[in-house]
Amino acid sequence: MNMTDSHGLISVPQAVEHVADADVLVLDVRFKLEDPHYGAQAFNESHVPGAIYLDLDHDLSSPVVPGVTGRHPLPDPDVFEARLREIGLRRGDRVIVYDDGPGFYSARLWWLLTWLGHDQVSVMDGGLKAWREAGLPLTAERTVRPWPGDFTAQPDDNLLVSADELMAQVAERQDNPKYVILDARALERFRGEHEPIDPVAGHIPGASCLPCSGNLDAEGRFLPPQQLRARFPQPGPGQELVCYCGSGVTACHNILAAVVAGLPMPRLYAGSWSEWITEPARPIGVTEPGAD
Repeated sequence: MNMTDSHGLISVPQAVEHVADADVLVLDVRFKLEDPHYGAQAFNESHVPGAIYLDLDHDLSSPVVPGVTGRHPLPDPDVFEARLREIGLRRGDRVIVYDDGPGFYSARLWWLLTWLGHDQVSVMDGGLKAWREAGLPLTAERTVRPWPGDFTAQPDDNLLVSADELMAQVAERQDNPKYVILDARALERFRGEHEPIDPVAGHIPGASCLPCSGNLDAEGRFLPPQQLRARFPQPGPGQELVCYCGSGVTACHNILAAVVAGLPMPRLYAGSWSEWITEPARPIGVTEPGAD
């Protein structure tokens, strides 16, 4: 049975019907960049019954290599496969992922599982906020699934684009570039007016700003597909959308939004801005004051 009401999303009313199914794995990925211990602590206090916690820094990313990687490098597929087997993921399982609500961290795990070949994964639209607002139960009890699971990672690197590929396009300055590059960060960070996290401000030259927060309505749920579709530029013949952000996390939110909108799945520049700026030869785009 397909749990999703729109590819990649599942509503809270649908999720509550399936969280107790034997072939459903519920994953909690709450996180705060400013408080890395928050997610695990919040999970220990209360979570959706049956959920298992995965941490952005420790599970959904590889260790940072200063001066080489971005802030959240992709996990090694073999290491992540082992972790997913450890929590009991089986090849036939359906996965429901949630965070506090907006889906910024859920979309990262949705993308990772899609990249590794597990396509039965859905983000709970509205996350734990919507679950609570529906008056649904929470628990502090831990869940252990039968293990180990038998999930086998099969990475599809066609979903990725490298810094070198983007650099080649930037250097050529083509009128009709292959990649239509979209930056998921807030406009002030894209423009280089304010950079609270990374040591260098600006954006990849030629990119356009498409803040991931714009994918959501006032309740923190994804906009309807037709409204999401209107946010994205229409690629020309032979062009592909590429998404990036600060460290490759919220870019996945734009990728999920594109899929929900019925568009071809954009590629991810996983290293994103925090990797781009590790190489001084890579140019920096900065919007001039007063420019649109």
